[in-house]
Amino acid sequence: MAPIPIKPGIYKIHAHIIGPSAVVTATEYAVKHGAPVITDRLNPLPIEQDWIIEPVESVPGSPYLVRLAHHEAAGLVIAEDKLYVNSVPRGELAKFTFERVIGGVKIHSDKELALRSGHRGAQITLVPPKPEFQETWTLEYVGPLNEE
Repeated sequence: MAPIPIKPGIYKIHAHIIGPSAVVTATEYAVKHGAPVITDRLNPLPIEQDWIIEPVESVPGSPYLVRLAHHEAAGLVIAEDKLYVNSVPRGELAKFTFERVIGGVKIHSDKELALRSGHRGAQITLVPPKPEFQETWTLEYVGPLNEE
């Protein structure tokens, strides 16, 4: 299917996994490539669970960057087919497209791999896309970008 446009803004990204509601969360500790990104229960503090989704360029069809909403320079990076958050130059952030699927959206990297959440607490991996619910996500719009 063709990529769909996403309204730029602040989002919570919900995983479709069995068990309690889970959202994409930046962990508090860093390893070689940055802080692993996992799915975890919704926490009362949004610091590590609110994400900015914005187009790379302001042209139709442009892929998107995903950054932490409360940490200006921290965004999603991909290393060894796993998802991390790290403070890197904007040009080094991973680029994503979104595809509408039954029950939500599928998130694809620029290498056409899909984000997958195996279970709550597991690091998000990138895999060849399949019609599996662990690769389906819901984007909950929280609000607009606070551009000054």
